[in-house]
Amino acid sequence: MDRDLLREKAREFQAFASRCPVFYAAKANTDAGVLECLGDVGIGFEISTEPELRMIRRLGIGAERIVSGNPIKSPGFIKAMHSLGVRRFVYDSATEAHKLAKHAPGSEVMLRLSVDNSGSSWPLDDKYGVGVECARDLLLFARTLGLAPAGVTFHVGSQCVELDSWRKALELASRLWEQAAAAGIHLRVLNIGGGFPAHHDSVIPSVPAIFEHVFHLVHRLFPQDVELLAEPGRALVADAGVLVSTVIGKARREDGDWLYLDVGVFNGLMEAVGNVHYSFWPTMSKMPAKEWTVAGPSCDSFDVIAKGVSMREPEVGERILVFPGGAYTTAYASRFNGSAIPKVVLT
Repeated sequence: MDRDLLREKAREFQAFASRCPVFYAAKANTDAGVLECLGDVGIGFEISTEPELRMIRRLGIGAERIVSGNPIKSPGFIKAMHSLGVRRFVYDSATEAHKLAKHAPGSEVMLRLSVDNSGSSWPLDDKYGVGVECARDLLLFARTLGLAPAGVTFHVGSQCVELDSWRKALELASRLWEQAAAAGIHLRVLNIGGGFPAHHDSVIPSVPAIFEHVFHLVHRLFPQDVELLAEPGRALVADAGVLVSTVIGKARREDGDWLYLDVGVFNGLMEAVGNVHYSFWPTMSKMPAKEWTVAGPSCDSFDVIAKGVSMREPEVGERILVFPGGAYTTAYASRFNGSAIPKVVLT
């Protein structure tokens, strides 16, 4: 992980903080050095669990720089956040509203809206969020429990490469805004979530392009008093990291050539099982390029990282650099089959 690149990306996001405060989704990479580096630039933090809260608190970060975008939280986490002074929570169900009323009474609440995730590599629209009609009813219900309906949040999906995804989401949020106003609820907070992409794909929209697109739409669709915030994760850390792997084996099989690394889907590259792509760079090979199926070290046949990878033929023991490696690598890694979890080295 490159400290200078981390700071550079954080400053790129912070350039828009006057119009849209930024809170790093810590789940993308919780290494203490990474968190400290981002915190020093002034970034806030989005967290979902008590362990994440303890990590952020060790940096001396106060309640004003902490948010939680998870619609389902443990009672212990809610109580800890409330005790710290956090007074804004996300929900998407009546049960969660009851929980918040009990453990964070009088707090402001934001409704998680379900939006189209088709423009993302890693969709997040199945588990959380509700439609506009249900959302309006839940806002009204929260008010009966003594909570203060304050706004709307959504997530266009992780590694979103289509600007139009934000348009669709904002138009849907605007409909809810209008329905809430008709029901006597004045919303003012709009959380655009994450989805900002890293260079897993060859062509991605830039951070300025996404923010300017969002600002234009918000100006057209929402009242002037709307308060924006964003929760980027991957885009802040992914491109600042390279995963250093080692070739442990090669094989010629009926379906082609296979290359085996000491890192796979279970101990660092879990996102490869979805639609998230990586680049592979041999560090020494001068051999001609050929196509490979790249796999991890475990005995599980599920442990396939990528197929059809064009790469110079490396030798066993050669280093292979995997890019981008700064997000959702160590965070997802396990010790399945005895494999080691990659160590984070900040330079």
